[in-house]
Amino acid sequence: MKLFLLITVLLSVLTSTKAIITVVLDTDGDILKPGAQYYIRPAARDIAGGLIANSPNNSCPLLVGQAKSGADLGYPVIFSPVNPNAETLNVGADTNIQVQDITICIQSNVWRLTGSEDDTGLYYVATDGVKGNPGKDTLSNWFKVDEYMGYYKLRFCPGVCNFCKPLCGDLSVVIRDGKRWLVLDKENQPFPFEFVKAWEE
Repeated sequence: MKLFLLITVLLSVLTSTKAIITVVLDTDGDILKPGAQYYIRPAARDIAGGLIANSPNNSCPLLVGQAKSGADLGYPVIFSPVNPNAETLNVGADTNIQVQDITICIQSNVWRLTGSEDDTGLYYVATDGVKGNPGKDTLSNWFKVDEYMGYYKLRFCPGVCNFCKPLCGDLSVVIRDGKRWLVLDKENQPFPFEFVKAWEE
């Protein structure tokens, strides 16, 4: 009898643990698949469009920003979770994000959080990161997708190093020199996004 109760309790705990895992969905309500291509589009498209890679001063690496037109879906990206065998992207899971478009720069196109720019306290997202190899040397290359206001937000708070104490914060959009850039800025509200399939399989 005691053995039966113990097994019942263990199964209950395992079921509860599994139930809290939430997958990221695209705009069609389908599960977002690692390796497939998606556009990262703002929830509100009356001001600007999807995320792109752009240069603030005609140099490399490119930074992640927003397309000017709300009708522009931006550049497609792929998500590569920290678990290389993952078949879904889970909410809150560490992932690399890589631009899937030809750019003027010969580089990886993997997102990387830069150091703080000047005295602004802003951390921009560059596209010269390293894919995979989770650990202290690649902290700046890992991002998360979390639920936010019925949509999703992008967050930097890597959990790929047990003893590291990384900077954590939500990503927002700022305007600088007439262009819109994706940044980590603790003073601004998170920017809500959604994910659109780049094409149907």
